[in-house]
Amino acid sequence: MATLPNPLPSLATSGLDLPPGSLVDATLDGPWHEPLLWYADGPADLRDWSRLRAAGRPLGLLPVLVTGGRRDQWPEEWDLCPDSTSYPGDHDADEVLAGYWTAYASDEVAPEDAGSDTDGTGSDTDGTGTDTDGTGPDADGSADAGSWPGLAPVPAREPAEDADTAAAGLAGVIAADADEWLGGARMALVPARRSADIPAAIGWSGPTNHENDVARLCAVLRSWEDRYDARVVVLGFDTMIVSVGRPPATAEEARALAAEHYAFCPDNIDQSPPYDLDAYAEKAVLNQEAWSFWWD
Repeated sequence: MATLPNPLPSLATSGLDLPPGSLVDATLDGPWHEPLLWYADGPADLRDWSRLRAAGRPLGLLPVLVTGGRRDQWPEEWDLCPDSTSYPGDHDADEVLAGYWTAYASDEVAPEDAGSDTDGTGSDTDGTGTDTDGTGPDADGSADAGSWPGLAPVPAREPAEDADTAAAGLAGVIAADADEWLGGARMALVPARRSADIPAAIGWSGPTNHENDVARLCAVLRSWEDRYDARVVVLGFDTMIVSVGRPPATAEEARALAAEHYAFCPDNIDQSPPYDLDAYAEKAVLNQEAWSFWWD
């Protein structure tokens, strides 16, 4: 991945006021030629995110919370693969998602299932198996039994606050109660110019069973930055939490975006109740200021 000069090797002389921490260069193939990230030895403080973002950004460093998760796996054990990571700007979000949708959604929704409520949790809007409102997937999540509906439109609502302020707020909420549901959270700094590129900058392999070049997913994150004021706030071994400054405010907007979420991370729907794209849109997308993803 082509990047600007990495400021982490000179972190000790950068003037940043950092708590005790570690530089990580461990990858699946052995030590990388330079550090990939720095992360703190202890739990994140409520004020750390805003402070480190303000101090680190002029140097080309962005904050992210890292978590050990249920298995207590910290970045040294994440099987990072920077050598297999391309550049997010080389990929088109619509093309990336269309490819995923074709590969995964068409397998999940057979053509003969279109127009029927196969699990009793949802039905087509008119019983015909077609997208009657033009917004994307049918109510059973089939999107005409496999056809990619395209990128969702930008929400009509205006953001309530600056995207980075929203990210700092979510980071504070998580830091205040991280042990309860994340297995602890620590501050990290990554050499990246935009939040969406953080996974690619470290060669993150969390979605490897879905996509082994995370830069393709970062292209989607870039698009979500532009349309939804999204920011990457948390990374774990195979989990991600994103803050959302401008979430969908209508059912139609949420359903259209839910198709993107399915293509981006099928496990969110296929392996998580209620296993239904329409229900997922209502519960996990509509008016939600944080999106969580995990890959099996």
